[in-house]
Amino acid sequence: MKSKQPNIIYILADDMGYGDISYLNKNSKIHTVHFDRLAKEGIAFTDAHSSSAVCTPSRYSILTGRYNWRSSLKKGVLNGFSAPLIEDGRMTVASLLREQGYKTACIGKWHLGMEWAKVGDAESEVDYREPVQKGPISHGFDYYYGISASLDMPPYVYIENDRVTQLPDRITRNDDPVAYWREGATAPDFEHQQVLPKLTAKTLEWIEKCKDEPFFIYFPLPAPHTPILPSEAFVGQSGTNAYGDFVLMCDDVIGQIMNKLDELQLSDNTIVIYTSDNGCSPRANYEELAAFGHNPSYVFRGHKADIYEGGHRIPLIVKWPQRIQAGRLSDEPVCLTDLLATVAEIVEVTLPPDAGEDSVSNLPVWADQPYERPLREAIVHHSIQGAFSIRQGNWKLELCPGSGGWSYPKPGEEPEGSPQYQLYDLSTDIGETNNLVDAYPEIVQAMKLVLERYQESGRSVAVSSE
Repeated sequence: MKSKQPNIIYILADDMGYGDISYLNKNSKIHTVHFDRLAKEGIAFTDAHSSSAVCTPSRYSILTGRYNWRSSLKKGVLNGFSAPLIEDGRMTVASLLREQGYKTACIGKWHLGMEWAKVGDAESEVDYREPVQKGPISHGFDYYYGISASLDMPPYVYIENDRVTQLPDRITRNDDPVAYWREGATAPDFEHQQVLPKLTAKTLEWIEKCKDEPFFIYFPLPAPHTPILPSEAFVGQSGTNAYGDFVLMCDDVIGQIMNKLDELQLSDNTIVIYTSDNGCSPRANYEELAAFGHNPSYVFRGHKADIYEGGHRIPLIVKWPQRIQAGRLSDEPVCLTDLLATVAEIVEVTLPPDAGEDSVSNLPVWADQPYERPLREAIVHHSIQGAFSIRQGNWKLELCPGSGGWSYPKPGEEPEGSPQYQLYDLSTDIGETNNLVDAYPEIVQAMKLVLERYQESGRSVAVSSE
């Protein structure tokens, strides 16, 4: 007997741009047939945002429903040996669903810190024979299989639950700018080229194993982040460069998951969510892709790491045949912090005051129910350097003089005399080219006050009164 509660599969790409999906970008030179099918059978969002323009902080927000800058990490990202970021006892999407009888699994890139057993003072001096503490299975997941951080960050070992599957026996590194990974300890069962296929196989196994009970799978892909390593079957298939080929390999992963759900007759009662943790990285080689007529950032300024739209406006596609009418497109501004509140409404749970402080349920949009627009008063964004912006209606206020990230003008390299703030009307200037900060001082002040209220109050959404 199939459960009445829907299964949930949350697929998180690593550094994939909005413009890389052909359904969302009519000028895309990469034809993503499976992403497009997912969108045609569900709802695609055109104004969805990650909370941060880089990996670790976005992942914190997705799982906790809390803005990343409320955590101890105020800028940058963690590495493969970093201490845990999610606070002990904090509710996550996984812990909420496990309490409701779901089998929960995290398969893929964690990048939220773990507690390794130490054998020396250096960060990488760890005892791989000992359990790894405070990883996914300490935050609501029944099962974990994956890597501690990005695929270009050591250690290069698989972790199953709280143990590495094999002890490292060698050191590897790759200095190729495309297939790059840092020098680090590597286990005999670890081949960088095989990580995405192996994680996909594990995900398919978990779907098969849990087909008769409600399950939640958080599947954070290690791709198309560096090292950019499309398998032989995809090399040259995109008609662009290696990054485009790797995007097609990710597209194929989506196809495999959808086909497995169809095969097991689980599709109707399974929510499949696809998104990205931030915008595309410059490692994709924007200049080379432009020669093919492709822009991973679509019409948006900037890319991964930036406060500009290209840093945090991301693809978001949701399929749920039982509740979501096929072929819908939504321009509602939403944030990836919204997953916790959305899931809570689906399973009819009221969030406690100390959880989901920045999470708003998107279920009314998914199910095409009447609701008061906008869902959110505002959305706060954060760059790799810790620069803030706030979006309210068509207005976006950036509290920095440049990109706050990696694109020009970088922090410290802004032209002399640059205004300290930037204000853009996204309804007429989606490319963020005309700074209106001097023309609308009253809007600047009002938006600053909203951001200050969010920062000082510890939350941006009201505590549920239920």
